[in-house]
Amino acid sequence: KIISRIKGYHGVTVAAASLTGLPANHRSFDLPIQGILHTSCPHYYRFAKDGETEEQFATRCAEELEALILKEGPETCAAMIAEPVMGAGGVIVPPKGYYEKIQAVCRKYDMLFIADEVICGFGRTGNVWGCQTLNIKPDILTCAKALSASFLPISAVMINDQVFQALASESDKIGTWGHGFTYSGHPVAAAVALEAQKIYDEIDLFGHAKRLSPIFQKHIQSFADHPLVGEAMGIGMFGALEVVKDKKTKEAFDTKEAFDVVAVGAGLKVYNQAVARGLFIRNMGDRIAICPPLIINETELADLFGRLRQSLDAALAELKSEGHFKG
Repeated sequence: KIISRIKGYHGVTVAAASLTGLPANHRSFDLPIQGILHTSCPHYYRFAKDGETEEQFATRCAEELEALILKEGPETCAAMIAEPVMGAGGVIVPPKGYYEKIQAVCRKYDMLFIADEVICGFGRTGNVWGCQTLNIKPDILTCAKALSASFLPISAVMINDQVFQALASESDKIGTWGHGFTYSGHPVAAAVALEAQKIYDEIDLFGHAKRLSPIFQKHIQSFADHPLVGEAMGIGMFGALEVVKDKKTKEAFDTKEAFDVVAVGAGLKVYNQAVARGLFIRNMGDRIAICPPLIINETELADLFGRLRQSLDAALAELKSEGHFKG
């Protein structure tokens, strides 16, 4: 069995969509398939109990993971998979200490830890890998997207020696390497990926992203006092704003998940206002994500967030006129 997380995202093919913890990806497809389980989402703002500190919340998440493993039977649980920072689930940065506690549970029950770096990898969190930023020591790491700067489709799976030796020893028994992909090692895609990595080094892309990250996060946090924003969260060059009906109670406009048809569509209003101003953001229900290209400069960042503030103000005016906003 593989354990993923509620609100996690790992793709939309049958097995990957099963790992994904978003109901919209499960409905109509009879998912998740057998052997895929989901544990707690580490979103402190939404799921912490009254009076619970971030450390206590992280501890509870780890305890809930352990309870799930014990319920299913530790001998049946092979691995846990997680994005260092949840992407499509809302740009959710776990509280400090979360991954140390989660990995300790995995080690206790001899489970592998798989880091899905498809979004976080190659500089997005301020380091080359999200695992570096979040203090994760994975047994398996997956990456794609920025591996080739998305010019050609290519992905990679990195494994530690323990996993390699298991594959190698079993392959020796059957006389052939027992794992691979139909389109593995495509020479053109590999050449493009190598050139992309070379350019990253030449322009110091990762250093640039690291230097710009504090400026980006300062912009994100500047929205915390906006009447429409309940939470401003981010890390590196990655951020999200959650729009709420009431800042004090955290009451949401829509209780349905992202990608559902919603009654109010507050996040969609912000998105539409942004597009009208030439700004493309990610709408995820009542949560919007900001994920600019890492080559962006400081002046362009100021322009981006200026347009975003205008979009929020316009969406707020819409919501007030429709009687949806409490303040």
